[in-house]
Amino acid sequence: MSDFQLHSQLQKDCFVLGKFELCQVLLMNDSQFPWFILVPQRKDIREIYELTDAEQIMLIRESSYLAKKLAEIFNADKLNVAAIGNIVPQLHLHHVVRYENDKAWATPVWGKFAAVPYTEQQRIVLLDRLKSLDLL
Repeated sequence: MSDFQLHSQLQKDCFVLGKFELCQVLLMNDSQFPWFILVPQRKDIREIYELTDAEQIMLIRESSYLAKKLAEIFNADKLNVAAIGNIVPQLHLHHVVRYENDKAWATPVWGKFAAVPYTEQQRIVLLDRLKSLDLL
């Protein structure tokens, strides 16, 4: 894990919120959607199958835990979970809270609109809402 480095694009686009046992938990700096990203803290991993069997199970558990908590915290209509990686090759899983009345419903959010960064006050409020995630 000491060789792990977060991809420069993720560093640019996100805030690090904390971590679980395997993954860093990021917040996409786009206030239009509650959008979180899990990144396994492993060097040079592009695909889920490149993780060990135990790490694959841990990734699914952490993703499921995050998805469930986000659905509860944000009272989501739907949660979009995806590992695309066409622009950022480092393995990462998007977790996007969706509402039937959000501006991108029912299409994917990536690449649809220019990001609207969080204000400092919005970040403070959001971080308070996320306390129950129990991040390390």
